[in-house]
Amino acid sequence: MSVTRRQFIAGAAAVAGASPSLTALPQAEPAPRRRLRIGVSTYSFWHFRGPKVEVADCIEKAGAMGFDGVELLHEQMSGESNAYLQDLKRRAFVNGLDLMGFSIHQGFVTPDADLRRKHVSHTQHCIELAYRMGIPTLRLNTGRWGTIRSFDALMANKGIEPVPEGRTEDEGFKWVIDAIEQCLPRAEECGVTMGLENHWGLGRTAAGVLRIHDAIKSPWLKVTLDTGNFLEDMYEQMERMAPHAVLVQAKTYHGGGEWYTLDIDYDRVATILRKAAYKGYVSLEFEGKDPAESGVPKSLELFRKVFG
Repeated sequence: MSVTRRQFIAGAAAVAGASPSLTALPQAEPAPRRRLRIGVSTYSFWHFRGPKVEVADCIEKAGAMGFDGVELLHEQMSGESNAYLQDLKRRAFVNGLDLMGFSIHQGFVTPDADLRRKHVSHTQHCIELAYRMGIPTLRLNTGRWGTIRSFDALMANKGIEPVPEGRTEDEGFKWVIDAIEQCLPRAEECGVTMGLENHWGLGRTAAGVLRIHDAIKSPWLKVTLDTGNFLEDMYEQMERMAPHAVLVQAKTYHGGGEWYTLDIDYDRVATILRKAAYKGYVSLEFEGKDPAESGVPKSLELFRKVFG
């Protein structure tokens, strides 16, 4: 029996009406939420007090404790030769770890142009060190005025120091922006993203960090969010910085803090990072007085729970 075109269309419409599931597009399953990887800063094993703990030993400890990665503190390294750098890379690899962050000390808040150039050169050099170790991000500071010379005294004053007479904060921001812009070509060439940290000086607040970040507008300058360096309105300030973060440094204080102790709600921090769609590393900076051998594993246990 032959079927006319009109009969075929009518029959198809009836089937579609009776079985809507035949024409409905399948709904995609929501992607599972990926756990954040947990690293540890070598600073967690040495707080600038007493003999330095060798970076290679920190890598071995991190592997044994079950971390995913290690953030290296430049000041803690015992050398810069290529053999030394490649040995650190090898040690990390055989311990199942990423070398995922490189924290350096530099500062651009000074009226001395020669000193600023020196710090620019140092930053460029450290970008190259990170590249040779395969590290994708480098922590920057703004630097500070230095009108309070003692770091202990600075901490006692909540990180606030007076601007020198005859100078302005606007000048300081200009110096920092100009200096970082000089580092951008080297960062792009080496594939190392700089992360400006909320770390005293002009970067004491999210507003200060983002003023510099927003002025430069480069994918090679993002931010490093430190949970322990906001002494007021910490969660509101974290919310401002989280969308721009390439690394999160998370402090714990088992045994009481070396300079101060903050009560940080890490469940709330985890929620802030999820809302910002943060997918990078959380790097433990254990800053307590307990021995690292006990304080660091306890911190890892907490972070696995809240960021997993």
